[in-house]
Amino acid sequence: MKKFLSVAALLALTACSTVPAGHVGVKVFLLGGEKGVDHEELGVGRYWIGMNEELYLFPTFMQNYEWKEENNEALSFQTVDGMTASADVGISYSLDPSKISVIFQTYRRGIDEITDIFLRNMVRDSLVKAVSTKAIEYVYGAGKAELLKAVEKDVGEQVKELGIVSVKLSWIGQIRVPEEVRLSINAKNAATQKAQQRQNEVAQAKAEADKKIEEARGQAESILKVAEAQAKANKLVASSLTPELVQYFGLEKWDGKLPTYTGGDSVPMIQIPQQ
Repeated sequence: MKKFLSVAALLALTACSTVPAGHVGVKVFLLGGEKGVDHEELGVGRYWIGMNEELYLFPTFMQNYEWKEENNEALSFQTVDGMTASADVGISYSLDPSKISVIFQTYRRGIDEITDIFLRNMVRDSLVKAVSTKAIEYVYGAGKAELLKAVEKDVGEQVKELGIVSVKLSWIGQIRVPEEVRLSINAKNAATQKAQQRQNEVAQAKAEADKKIEEARGQAESILKVAEAQAKANKLVASSLTPELVQYFGLEKWDGKLPTYTGGDSVPMIQIPQQ
């Protein structure tokens, strides 16, 4: 009976834990001269974890998380012109399975703590640094994508050697700025778009006018070429006419009847050779 109670007590101080597929386990030994440092990396399977041991699970598949205002995790930053803004930011990353031990030695935490604390702080600090040299219009407008790419690159370079890879960041929704700033930026953008529209309309009108001018020029050139060709033809015909040729054409059309009245000194067009 005592032996049975001893075994039961021993089992109560241990537990059977599982390292599921897609994970790597790290069993940490809490006793000894270097508490929390001695550890063993575990593959997929079931393991007995003693009372002086702790198991951390690290997923090797892609991790996705969103730091959102509704969870009090939004990231705040200040622009070069003193404007404060905030945004919800999403992160995707994965762990290098061959560096799980390095990750644990660096952070001494599980995957949730790494995401919520270390990575969030790293992204926030990098974002604050990048935004500090930019105006609010750049951050709120055309520069959003470029800004996030710069932060993504900065964070990725910091954590790559630690075993965190494939870091991708994304804005979740709109960047939040003071209402008066938002209205001012929107009004300026609307004015710029309207001016651009007017400029496009002027350019289109000019293009249509130029097209009509070119069409008129083409028609004029066509008429001129026809006239020049006709004049050239007339000149050639005129230069080839002789009295005999004119008389020939007249006889060719004559019906053989003499006119009943020729008027004045007019005589028939037939010239009688003089002896």
